Amino acid sequence: MSGISVMTDLATYPAPDSSGFVDVPGGRVWYRSNGDRHQDRLPLLIVHGGPGMQHDYLLPLTALAEERRVILYDQLDCGRSDRPGDSANWTFERYLAEIEYLRLALGLERCHLFGNSWGGSLAAVYAGAGSSGLASLILAGPLIETDRWLADNAAYCRAMPEPHRSLLLGEAKLDDADYLAAVDAFYRRHLCRFDPWPEIVQHTLDNANMAVYQAMWGPAEFTSTGTLRHFNATSLLERIAVPTLFICGEYDESTPDACADFASFVPQAEVAVIAGASHLAPVEQPDAYIARLRAFLDPIG
Repeated sequence: MSGISVMTDLATYPAPDSSGFVDVPGGRVWYRSNGDRHQDRLPLLIVHGGPGMQHDYLLPLTALAEERRVILYDQLDCGRSDRPGDSANWTFERYLAEIEYLRLALGLERCHLFGNSWGGSLAAVYAGAGSSGLASLILAGPLIETDRWLADNAAYCRAMPEPHRSLLLGEAKLDDADYLAAVDAFYRRHLCRFDPWPEIVQHTLDNANMAVYQAMWGPAEFTSTGTLRHFNATSLLERIAVPTLFICGEYDESTPDACADFASFVPQAEVAVIAGASHLAPVEQPDAYIARLRAFLDPIG
């Protein structure tokens, strides 16, 4: 995918209507909000992926600020939030608690919750725990079960051409140029299919906290050695009591089949697959993506 015609530079997105810091366990997280003038529609709170990334690659979602408040934030030790660098903070439970601290601090009595990738893990557990204040849930290319994620991405690795296939299926060697080239080829199929990568994606990756990523996930998207290695939220899905949209790209690391399988456990779930897109579908196909989100959100409020 080349010849980018969508907004992919940081400067093309509007400045936030409001921004600031919220105290959470371990420090402060930074948030930005657009569409603050809209009081007649429920706000959308967005949880980014990673772990260790930041919100910038999800800026295309600010298009929804035309009709509702849209809030993005950087998790602790990420982006513009405090970076205490204390690994004791790098737990699922602490990152989960950030959602509630933000919701209450920003006065979001009732809101829509969007979680992408690892943010989808947090959002699914938050909703499955019966947390109050949710009107709906959007799980975007979510990590629901690590074993399923790894199996699906191993299949993607097996579909890569040689020599990439053998390198990706072997031991991760982060100091080996050929291995890193194979990882890059994988990412350009299943993470972001633009060539070159847009600024909002490159900026996110350049500023990623890889210590958090490696501690919680591992060396690459298709290899997990961290604390999320045995993550599985499947048993919580049947407890999600709000309308839920699983949305992913055609070539997503969180595969369409996986999203459909997980959606079958959720009482009020639907699935949307964005054609021609991969894990960063909001960047690659923003018009189709935003249209599908609007179709889901607007009838709810």
